[in-house]
Amino acid sequence: MTSPVRVIVTGAGCRGEIYSNYASVHPERMKVRRAEVRRTKLQKQHNIPDENIFEDWHSVLERDKFADAVLICTPDRLHKEPAVAFAKKGYHVLLEKPMAVSTFDCTAIVEACIQSGVMLSVGHVLRYDPLVQKIKELIDAGAVGDVIHIQHLEPVGYYHFAHSFVRGNWRNEAESSFALLAKSCHDIDLIHHWAGARRCVKVSSFGSVSHFQKKHKPTGASDRCLDCPIEKECPYSACKIYLDTVKQGHTGWPVNYICPSSFPDIESVTEALRTGPYGRCVYECDNDVCSNQVVNMEFEGGVTAAFSMVAFSEEICIRKTTIYGSKGELSYDGHEIRVFDFLTQRSTKHMADSKAHWAFGMTGHGDADYHLIHAFISAVANNDPSLIRSGPEETLLSHLLVFEAERSRLEGRVVYCEDKKHS
Repeated sequence: MTSPVRVIVTGAGCRGEIYSNYASVHPERMKVRRAEVRRTKLQKQHNIPDENIFEDWHSVLERDKFADAVLICTPDRLHKEPAVAFAKKGYHVLLEKPMAVSTFDCTAIVEACIQSGVMLSVGHVLRYDPLVQKIKELIDAGAVGDVIHIQHLEPVGYYHFAHSFVRGNWRNEAESSFALLAKSCHDIDLIHHWAGARRCVKVSSFGSVSHFQKKHKPTGASDRCLDCPIEKECPYSACKIYLDTVKQGHTGWPVNYICPSSFPDIESVTEALRTGPYGRCVYECDNDVCSNQVVNMEFEGGVTAAFSMVAFSEEICIRKTTIYGSKGELSYDGHEIRVFDFLTQRSTKHMADSKAHWAFGMTGHGDADYHLIHAFISAVANNDPSLIRSGPEETLLSHLLVFEAERSRLEGRVVYCEDKKHS
């Protein structure tokens, strides 16, 4: 395909804006044909005429197919319907993670894409991180021998969790999904990926809502941070997280998220904190998703894995991984990989070249966002689904494992996993 890949964008939030940015960086490779735009920034950035702006993706499907692919970046609970509908219309699909909020919907999406013969790329963006990819290469090359145990940590970050999972869009399961799916399906997918072709045979999980509850509200605290007499003593103060940040000249995430219709300045941020959800006391929100959770897994052949997600950390989403093998140990601190060889008793450090465009460097996933959208557009342009690192079948299996882990937590028992490949 010599002409740019033509895409439709549905969902006008941060993820849709990030992926659409690829068209600005590489206009010769991707063109945004139509978009669901609630922010004028996206329309102006891609010079989209008014007639190609839509308020509802249903209206797009009333027309004959006029683009090659669709980027679905709607809220979690609004993934299944457009994904299935666009796939049946013949559009290749890039679907933001999680795929959907139920096993039934996840399966329906995969079936629709396979039956329609279209490519599905799920936004497990960490799969495209060059260092994470290097870990897989080292495992496959036998750098640690046989994998025995995988230990993986996601430190969400104290103010990131307060922003997204206490005050924000992913705070309440009925409105979004449970935390393990919304935040950590990335991580379960990586563990599943690193474990290779092995099937997970059993899983257990524990977790709860810790600290962000009314019973922990300090005496004398107000319902909103702007009016709180003890706000300066609270590490989760919205004034600290948002207002102090914009006063220092920072207008990116998270302050731009709480002012979607205006430029974030002192006045607009103050108004958002006075009237919007992000100004609420963290002890007076309707949050019900886990702030800390552990998942233990056993794969075929006796390989075990342990995953921990915790809200209360200094670092924000800088994953830590240790893979213990029969011949060595691999450790990853979010910045570099170190392999210790048992035979030579020597350590080797490994890095990876990114080659990502600078415009994608501040998206929260390092360079991985660039590599994800680049791989998807390349796959569509060359009709080569092998370029997609998180395709339909494997992604479905890792999602089903997330649901089994949450079932274990809710039911308080070890869950024995069915052989989904053959059921």
